[in-house]
Amino acid sequence: MLAIISPAKSLDFETPPVTRKHTMPDFLNESRALIGELRRFGPADISKLMGISVKLGDLNYRRYAQWTTPFSPGNAKQAALAFTGDVYMGLEGWKFDARDFNFAQRHLRILSGLYGLLRPLDLIQPYRLEMGTGLPNQKGADLYAFWGDKLTRSVNEAIEDQGQPILVNLASKEYFAAIQPRAINARIITPTFRDLKNGRYKFLSFFAKKARGLMASYLIRQRVKTVKALKAFDCAGYLYSEEQSRGDNWVFLRDQPA
Repeated sequence: MLAIISPAKSLDFETPPVTRKHTMPDFLNESRALIGELRRFGPADISKLMGISVKLGDLNYRRYAQWTTPFSPGNAKQAALAFTGDVYMGLEGWKFDARDFNFAQRHLRILSGLYGLLRPLDLIQPYRLEMGTGLPNQKGADLYAFWGDKLTRSVNEAIEDQGQPILVNLASKEYFAAIQPRAINARIITPTFRDLKNGRYKFLSFFAKKARGLMASYLIRQRVKTVKALKAFDCAGYLYSEEQSRGDNWVFLRDQPA
């Protein structure tokens, strides 16, 4: 069983990592090519390209200028510990022990606009590049064209290493669109998380993102390898709903935030 999640815009490169163990991203050559494209833009151009403030445009202009290889623990940080958005607040990678990290390396992948596909302990340097960005490049008009079928092939390689050919899609639609589902050699399960509000169960972005991280963490900490064990997910008050689920589109409901 392999789970995939999205990256986060917010980063933490100040807090020392809880482990010294690290690995290198598989697609650093591709990342280097994208950095080359991004260095053609000035701060204002980056702001316009990404729809962000001038301040953030300047920050990322400096990030691209400072991006350099080779990566090392001195100039980079493990992906699962560097990202700090809602998903990663649920994942709580800083609480993993050595065995958790070992399991996560095999059973969790992080999609990334710049790095393609990351293992939790792959080193990254600070960046912002969402998968949906319309960045012209040598392969086409956007990042989906740039990555092509590379990420799908890489996911399939990771699935081959699993005991069960199951892909748990915990990524956002923007990022999962970089994968070609029909070419995935596995059953794809897509969990959705809904919270009770005003008498109805609704998708609430903040809670749903955190729940994706919670499920990824549950899969890792419980060493989940079967569909039955995954369906038993009950963290933070969420419970599987047979009634609202359809096929492999699973729905988990919660009546009150835990």
